[in-house]
Amino acid sequence: MTSPEASNSSNKPHENSEAYEEEHVHQVYQQIAQHFSATRYKPWPVVERFLKEQTPGSIGLDIGCGNGKYLTVNPDVFIVASDRSEALARIATKHEPHSTILADILDLPHPYSRFDFAISIAVIHHLSTPERRVRAIAEILETLKPATDNSKGGTALVYVWALEQRESRRGWDKGDQQDIMVPWVLKQKPTESGPNNEQRVFHRYYHLYESGELEHDICSAGGKVLDSGYDKDNWWAIATRSPET
Repeated sequence: MTSPEASNSSNKPHENSEAYEEEHVHQVYQQIAQHFSATRYKPWPVVERFLKEQTPGSIGLDIGCGNGKYLTVNPDVFIVASDRSEALARIATKHEPHSTILADILDLPHPYSRFDFAISIAVIHHLSTPERRVRAIAEILETLKPATDNSKGGTALVYVWALEQRESRRGWDKGDQQDIMVPWVLKQKPTESGPNNEQRVFHRYYHLYESGELEHDICSAGGKVLDSGYDKDNWWAIATRSPET
């Protein structure tokens, strides 16, 4: 069953993945940034726990930080946040002393093997091909400190939207389309003459991950899965670099 909230039109990624994502992801978030940010304020428990478990003084990354809501979870760590959307990154800059920069998850500007931890929450599912999703995970893993005799190395927490959402209002489940367009309804600002009841609908591309797919992509990217699970219609995994990488 396909959710009435999702559209199957134009949901098949085109040959030019970069242009497709520019239109159906990046441009959309630029336009809905303020409204989107207003709906994103409460940390998810698994993410909160992961951040609070980090050793005081640790330095980490929030890749695809959105409005930066996770930057203040643990005051004892320092986070370099980044987002592809200039509008969202601008909102995230309010969370001092953390740094926020513009960056593409497929071309991260960070030095390799330097960071104690990283999070990427609800980002990778916006990439429109398996190759690009694996490449994004590899980019994240390469920023982490490798394991040594005295250290377990850096760890990354990745969240993606799940296909298995039978109990949610969306009702997706196995057998449904995994590449979909999800609408975002944006009410127009009031005019000088009064309230504006018109609405504008934007459609964002998502790849819905099925059970086991995130773990598979992590391994394909040269990572090792330490823990994984399901949380509120999302699959998540904590990973580190494989010893060989």
